[in-house]
Amino acid sequence: MKTTIGINDKHLQSVATLLNVVLADEFILYTKTRNYHWNVEGPGFMELHKFFEGQYQALDEIADSVAERIRTLGHFAVGSLKDFATLGRLNDKEKNADTAEKMLRILLNDHETMARSLRTDISLVNDKYKDVGTGDFLTGLLQEHEKMAWMLRSYLS
Repeated sequence: MKTTIGINDKHLQSVATLLNVVLADEFILYTKTRNYHWNVEGPGFMELHKFFEGQYQALDEIADSVAERIRTLGHFAVGSLKDFATLGRLNDKEKNADTAEKMLRILLNDHETMARSLRTDISLVNDKYKDVGTGDFLTGLLQEHEKMAWMLRSYLS
């Protein structure tokens, strides 16, 4: 059934396409965080193991909400690893994450990259596509990534 929420079809398609990129980024970051949860070592192992678990659980919920927003707009969310790797703006091939500090720095960089990307996405969605609902949704994601970045930065201070 056609979505008639006051945004033209072309704009809905463009927003859904952009949200699929966001979804890919969220899934890449989720996977990387989960990997670090599994592979962190060292004196702070248990604390970081639990910390990474909390972050990947939050990212799982974020990815789900992005996919549901895409469906709300009447489009399909991507769901294959190939699509995530192709669409994502984040680097999914991190090497040299062999220490807890490197893991923390990589995740911090990714969350800050997400914040910068989302700021651009919010402006585009609000100004060009006139979708304030998705703009508000993305603002919530921006705040989540800023908070996660703050927590990661606090470990490195």
